[in-house]
Order: sequence, then C-alpha cells, then structure tokens
Amino acid sequence: MKFQAPRGTRDFYPKQMAWRNHLIDAWRRVSIRNGFEQVDGPIFESLDLYKVKSGEGIVGELFHFEDRGERQLAIRPEFTPTLARMVAAQASSLPKPIKWFCTPNLCRAERPQRGRLREFFQWNIDLLGSDSPVADAECIFVAVDLMRDLGLDSQTIKVRISHRETVRHILSKFGVADDMMLRAFELLDRRDKIEPERFVELAAELGLDPNQVERFDQACRYKYPIGRLDQLREHTGIGDQLGDLESLDAHLTDFGIADWCEYDLGIVRGLAYYTGTVFEVHEVSGAERALAGGGRYDRLIKLFGGPDTPAVGFGMGDTVLSNVLVDRGALPEDTLPKPDVFVLAGGDDAARRLPSIVADLRQRGVHARFSYRPTRNLGKLLKEAAASQARYAAIINGDTSNTVALKDLASGEQADVPIDELSSRVLQ
Repeated sequence: MKFQAPRGTRDFYPKQMAWRNHLIDAWRRVSIRNGFEQVDGPIFESLDLYKVKSGEGIVGELFHFEDRGERQLAIRPEFTPTLARMVAAQASSLPKPIKWFCTPNLCRAERPQRGRLREFFQWNIDLLGSDSPVADAECIFVAVDLMRDLGLDSQTIKVRISHRETVRHILSKFGVADDMMLRAFELLDRRDKIEPERFVELAAELGLDPNQVERFDQACRYKYPIGRLDQLREHTGIGDQLGDLESLDAHLTDFGIADWCEYDLGIVRGLAYYTGTVFEVHEVSGAERALAGGGRYDRLIKLFGGPDTPAVGFGMGDTVLSNVLVDRGALPEDTLPKPDVFVLAGGDDAARRLPSIVADLRQRGVHARFSYRPTRNLGKLLKEAAASQARYAAIINGDTSNTVALKDLASGEQADVPIDELSSRVLQ
C-alpha cells in the first residue's frame, strides 16, 4: 500500500526544508531588528476561542475534535486569538507597548488552491498598547523591510492602505444606508474576485442609483499615492473625515516607504474586528492573492476579557510569498547548508585518523563532512567534496603527520596546515 501526504499539505525534503528555514530566519531577523520579541502558543485551542473572534461560521473552516475529556478543541487556523488570550491574561504586568512576533504553523479546513494550503506557515507582527498612527506606520515598515530583505522592490510590491471609518463616511456620502454598510464592505472585499458587470449589479442592490453606483465603482478602484490625500478628497468629497490617514501619511513618508505604499479604498479586510487602518501587501501584476494583510483591531483584547487595548498587526503566509519570489526570480538558488570542509583520507593509515579529526573539527564549530565510500581514490573523493559544495578539502596523509593538505575547492590553491590550526583556517 502506498501513502501520500494529505491533500493541501507538503513534504519538506532537504531542499524544501532549507528554503523554509531560510524564510523563517528572514522573518525572525527582520522582526528582531525592528524591536519585536518572539512568542508562541499551543497548536490547538478551545473551539470557543475562535468562535468568540469570528462567530459560529468559523467552525466549518477548522479542523476540530473532541478530546477524552469531552472538550471541544480546534487546531489553530490563525494566531491572533491565542495572542489576544495571552495578552488578556497578563495585561496588567506586560510592559507597553507590546511588540510581539511569531512564525507558527497553522491549519485550515478549506479547498486547497494556488497560494492557499490546508497547512502553512505564517509570520505575525503585532504591536499593542499604542493608538498612535506611528504604530500603524511601523508595522507597515516591517512588512516593507522584509520585502527589501528578500530582494524585492517598490516596483514589484505595493502596500495598499485604507481606513474602515473613512470608507464608511465615503460610502455614506455615496448613499449607502447604515443597515447596508456591512454588505457594502463585503462587496468591496470581493471586488477583485467578481466580474465588473456583476460588481455593478451588486452595488445597485445596495440601494444606489446608476450615478452613485458609478462613483462607488470608481472610488474603490482608484489608487491614490502617499502625500496626495488632496486627490482622495477631490474624488470622494470626503472633506476632513479622513480619520488617522493624515497622520499616517506623514509617518509613512518619515519612515521612507512612501514609494512602497498607496491608498486603495477597496481594501477593507473582511474580518469584522478591524477598527481603523487596514492594509494588504500585493504583488503589482495581480497574479497572486495578497501576500499579507492586517490593520488596527482596538477592541479585540477586551473581547477576550482584557482591558481596552489599542492594537495593530498583520499576518503573512509562506505560500504566496514563495510563489512571488519564484515568479520574480528572487528565490535563492540553493539554501542548503554548505560544509566548511570535507575531510579525505588518502590511505588506510590516514582513514584510521579521520574520525578523530572530524570530531575535533565539529567540536570547534566547524561544519565538517567526510565520505562513506570505501574508495581511497583521491580524485573521486575530491569530486565528492566538490559536489557537496564544501569550501575546502582537507587531505590526511599517513598516520603520524601533524599536518593536512588544505585545498581551496574554488581556487584550487593547496597548502599544508598544522592540524591544530585547521579549524581556524577553514572558519576564516
């Protein structure tokens, strides 16, 4: 009987695992240099934890089960409820602002498709305890910092920014009634997934006349550059009801990322807990779904029993990001670890000394490998060393010599080196 990995999951052979580690290392590196501290939580939680945040409808999207104590549990589909529970539990003792990141593996019971799997890894950045727009700008900066770190640029990637209250004011001016506002937000959230004609039909069902529908359609598809909020005012008639966007606009410029960002009123984020600024990171061709999404969620900690706590953050999955890097030719060719030195034995006497020399090198922090082949043919062994992509080959000769021949496999240069200096030479 043959077995396969479950649908929507992945096997990580050495090459794939090396890329996963490379990406998670980048997430960790960028997080730490921006002042965020790493956290994690259990891989499963009470099913009610997810219902509190997302309602009963979330149950169909989860892998859930009953344990031996008849408790209803679910494998985590996201980290934000766990974060909210953790913050609520120790809110009074945690220093503010709270700047946390995590890189958990998550599971969702949904139909696998390009960029969306049932099991995946996600980078979460969250900043809690500050209601200043500078916190929103910093989170956006962290996302941009990662894009730069991975070799992408502002011609490839755009952070599309909006504000839920600003959009609410604009929709109201266009004639959307308060009781239709949620449907209008849902329509905006789906705008890129439905045909333009169908979008217009659904917009008309909000109670808008043809002129209002046209204005609604234009406003949600037009992009406004950072530093040009006057254009947004002119096109929408919103006046001064811009919420935090004016302050955010200045901070994005001060952080030096204005060319990476643009305002897009069609970005509302479908989740009801967002309260202010919302944003998504997109590859400009539109070939992929959003690389990341987030925003301000000032009411969530209180929902989980904690105090009123302003908060902003985002999540970024590994699957869409990897697709974009592959399509853009920005994926490193080889992320497998490469040996510092490949140790060779030129004869039987030398072979008896090989294990002790390799062991000593490893104890000194050297990535050392050797051949398991029985051959003593140095030509074949050097080919094996080169195939391993080692920097050096160390050739042991005889059973009493205090030196080895150290060969630079890139330049071909070779010199005799005292054994007790070998580790320092290969680590230079």
